[in-house]
Amino acid sequence: MALAEKVSQLQNDAPAIPRLGIPAYDWWNEGLHGHARDGYATVFPQAIGLAASWDAPLLQAVGTTVSVEARARFNATGAGHAHARYQGLSIWSPNINIDRDPRWGRGQETYGEDPFLTGSLAVAFVRGVQGDDPQHPRAIATPKHFVAHSGPETGRDSFDAKVSPHDLEDTYLPAFRAAVAEGGAGSLMCSYNALDGVPMCANASLLETRLRKDWGFQGYVVSDCDAVGDISSFHHYRPDDTQAAVAALRAGTDLDCGHTYASLAAAVHQGALPESALDAALVRLFAARYRLGELGGDDTYARLGADDIDNDAHRKLALRAAQESLVLLKNAPGTLPLRGGLRLAVIGPDADTLETLEANYHGTARAPVTPLQGLRTRFGAGSVSYAQGAPVAAGVPVPVPETALRTLDGAVGLHGAYYANADFAGAARLARIDRMIDFDWDRAAPADGLDADHYAVRWSGELVPPGAGDYVLAVHVDRCFDCATHDAVRLFVDGKPVLADDGDDTHVQAKLHFADDKPHALRVELVHRSRDGGVRLQWLAPPAAQLAEADRAMRAADAVVAFVGLSPDVEGEALQVEVPGFAGGDRTTLDLPAPQRALLERAAASGKPLVVVLMSGGAVGLDWAKQHADAILAAWYPGQAGGTAIAQTLAGDVNPGGRLPVTFYRSARDLPPFTSYAMAGRTYRYFRGTPLYPFGHGLSYTRFTYAAPSVSTRALRAGDTLQVSVELRNAGARAGDEVAQVYLDAPPSPLAPRHTLVGFRRVHLAPGESRRVSFVLSPRQLSSVDAAGKRAVEPGRYLVFIGGGQPGDAAGVASTFTIDGKEVLAP
Repeated sequence: MALAEKVSQLQNDAPAIPRLGIPAYDWWNEGLHGHARDGYATVFPQAIGLAASWDAPLLQAVGTTVSVEARARFNATGAGHAHARYQGLSIWSPNINIDRDPRWGRGQETYGEDPFLTGSLAVAFVRGVQGDDPQHPRAIATPKHFVAHSGPETGRDSFDAKVSPHDLEDTYLPAFRAAVAEGGAGSLMCSYNALDGVPMCANASLLETRLRKDWGFQGYVVSDCDAVGDISSFHHYRPDDTQAAVAALRAGTDLDCGHTYASLAAAVHQGALPESALDAALVRLFAARYRLGELGGDDTYARLGADDIDNDAHRKLALRAAQESLVLLKNAPGTLPLRGGLRLAVIGPDADTLETLEANYHGTARAPVTPLQGLRTRFGAGSVSYAQGAPVAAGVPVPVPETALRTLDGAVGLHGAYYANADFAGAARLARIDRMIDFDWDRAAPADGLDADHYAVRWSGELVPPGAGDYVLAVHVDRCFDCATHDAVRLFVDGKPVLADDGDDTHVQAKLHFADDKPHALRVELVHRSRDGGVRLQWLAPPAAQLAEADRAMRAADAVVAFVGLSPDVEGEALQVEVPGFAGGDRTTLDLPAPQRALLERAAASGKPLVVVLMSGGAVGLDWAKQHADAILAAWYPGQAGGTAIAQTLAGDVNPGGRLPVTFYRSARDLPPFTSYAMAGRTYRYFRGTPLYPFGHGLSYTRFTYAAPSVSTRALRAGDTLQVSVELRNAGARAGDEVAQVYLDAPPSPLAPRHTLVGFRRVHLAPGESRRVSFVLSPRQLSSVDAAGKRAVEPGRYLVFIGGGQPGDAAGVASTFTIDGKEVLAP
């Protein structure tokens, strides 16, 4: 290759080199909880929900599905041909940063707060993505973001994480080591932040020494997008892009997501870098492309095609994942399961929205089921009344609910006319009634017979306000961030244009006053002419009117099910949101937003049994709900089958068995400053207070018992493994899943955690069934870390606990043993 050709191949959107038979290839693809951003795909629960399953085999199956669907999409274009962004086989997942603080908006993308749980699930997911043949991977997984990257979102490009050697080795590195050394990850992504003054994508001590030398990593390193440019523009670690690119390449960053590496040619010409320095990175990148068969000549996975995308098996897996992700936090006697024949009032802003199913970094769900739809299917539409009741947060519009939309002939929803052109010319290709305007059409056609890139839709009918007052209406379009043009939208009320956006603004809103609850003519028009990915008709309604509507829904009900929590509109990556409780995608408080708290208080005042279903990407301070609600179920962002899984669980068709992968604190006041990366006072391992709900917590509709544990020896020699087993029995009347958790308490020392998870297994047992569950604890699982960051198996007396949660939270049994001698472990 010529120098310019080499440089071009070190950037994520690598162009074709026709004279060498090299096709264009964009390395950027996503698969956090399903193949993402390339049309219809199976959408699993968000990563934090998958973690709540505590089921490593499930994570491997999900990873397999991600790569099968990515490979099927890849095959539609074919090896040896150009593949654009989101069409390739390099999957930039999983996110295995430690969710050290619930205020971080991207904690939802992680597997929680514990290094061992995160590492175990990462290994399973990576193995699923890559398959069983390292020489012919189905796809390549990319654990991210290496390392110590967990907020705040504001300032993430320039943030310098100060981490002690102990915390780095004890908390932040283990999951990455596991993903590489045990999972065999073929790629790794370096993060935006600096670590103790050195930007991670220029951190040779970690990228070269720790990653490649100590851990034996043979793959390639890719930067987070524009992180190489951040080295100069935000961190000011180097004075310009050229020197930033040189620093990153020399440190071991092979691929630049961005175009800062374009300056490498100048660096070679200036003598700052020999041309041969580019070759090591290129060899690693092209080795990956050869192994994937992306350049042609390998038909290992050629059979995968359209029938392998969101097929019956994958949909069943999505339902199973949603079922296993649910965590029952509270259940007063006689509350759950809900008995048949009950009349239910379903309330809350998260009861009937698509975005709280799909979360972020998602594919397009073909047939998503919201909680409201799931409950209607399970309990009967005539037994379920509904009211939205509140927005997610003050000042944050939510989808206009079906209760406020009517066709001209009185049906629920709006009449939708779908055109196969962008100017509403001729007859509509399709006419149907849509309950709401809340659609994800990212690179997907709204219906058969329409082109995903070229269509227009006109919705018409009536807006029926729940009461008099001031309203805000908005049409939200999910904008593609790199498009030259965007979709146009128009909104008409009573025949008058109140909102028009030709694609220049993403936050256009119209303020209206309605004197009463009489219907108003409504028309919404969307012209799709870009890669924008969906549309939502949203509103902010008067609180008094929404609460009164909730009162009406609850009046004739026997029980209330309230779907409250957060949404991807307020927590996520680098969001442009500044309202009470939220800033830039992060949270400033753990409290349930005030409008939803008021709704719950109104529900409790009804005197009806109250079931709270929390939908969120992170822990929420549900102290009031814990005191006043009869039952609480954590549902996370549960994916395409979430509504079905929730309804089945509330009805008792499915027995909840999930466990919390994070600590639920009572308040942000219980935590150290968000910007501090010191682990003291954080997570179940180092938090000394009393949590609202502890890490590992979860209830069941049945009861499990543990017999006395068995350990292979009471006196272990340092460096040897320890075998632990226990007889587990379902002592209740229902079949169910128990998550047997193994915690180790080390000898007291200033740096010793309270408890450390060292093993877990999800076990299904029929009523009365018993099973022996065994664990083998390696020297690494038995080790601890000193102040200098050195890991060793230390002598002393240890306690091992096996139960359905942490010691003190759940039933379990314990045993003690001693370790003789000391064994220093490799990094």
